[in-house]
Amino acid sequence: MSVIKLSSPATRPRGDEAAMAAQARGFWEIPVLFEDAHLLALDKPAGLPTAPDHDAPERPSLMALLHSGIAAGKTWAQERGLAYLMNAHELDSDACGIVLFAKSKSVLVTLADFFSVEKPGKHFLALVHGVPPEDCFEINAKLAPHPTWPGKMRVDQNNGKRSRTLFEVRERFSRNTLLRCEPLTFRPHQTRVHLGHAGLCLVGDELYGGKPLWLSRLKPDFRLKDGKTERPLISRPALHAEQLTLSHPVTGEVLTIHAPWPKDLTVAVKYLRRYAA
Repeated sequence: MSVIKLSSPATRPRGDEAAMAAQARGFWEIPVLFEDAHLLALDKPAGLPTAPDHDAPERPSLMALLHSGIAAGKTWAQERGLAYLMNAHELDSDACGIVLFAKSKSVLVTLADFFSVEKPGKHFLALVHGVPPEDCFEINAKLAPHPTWPGKMRVDQNNGKRSRTLFEVRERFSRNTLLRCEPLTFRPHQTRVHLGHAGLCLVGDELYGGKPLWLSRLKPDFRLKDGKTERPLISRPALHAEQLTLSHPVTGEVLTIHAPWPKDLTVAVKYLRRYAA
């Protein structure tokens, strides 16, 4: 798998351990999941916003880093002959996984049409607190910005925008569940808010009531070595954009893109299978 190397001045780190280390040194290696003459799909790490943050413009973002590299004539941009690159959709800052980019304005317009209609195609993995009674369920609850908490969304059936998410149980544990989530609309924080609305807060999502996942709460004989401090298995929202399926905007062929699980989710599920099956 090829990577695109991006760099920026170091900033205050946020996200999982790998993302924090990358931000601390101002350097990222972003895996390329798919590429042709028209599209580029990247595996965004947790903690790196897709687009610039208006409330913190000094904070690095994937789009700003990419545009900076193109303007500076970095090797990865010259090899691809890139003069234009724009994200077709957004991914929450603390989530990780697939972000799709268009290499031309005409392709971007076609992709915008796909992401603006209510259709399946974008699949997430979510590790949540709690165990739902059904194997498959749907949340259809309108969402709107929180009136007093900037950057937060809430269910608002009167003033919110139509929002639908389908859920399917992938794996059950004693007090947690791994879910496959399929948003049919694309509102900010949609999957996170819908999960909280269903009483299934996302692991590590403190903004919406989720708590970190600790090995000490899972392993009966857990012992910490002297002088060591326990780190949570997952401390950021456990949401991963795992799969994207759509018709190619130029060829019309069905295109499916996959993103491998991030390390923290892989480790967390391994210990849940071992100690909380």
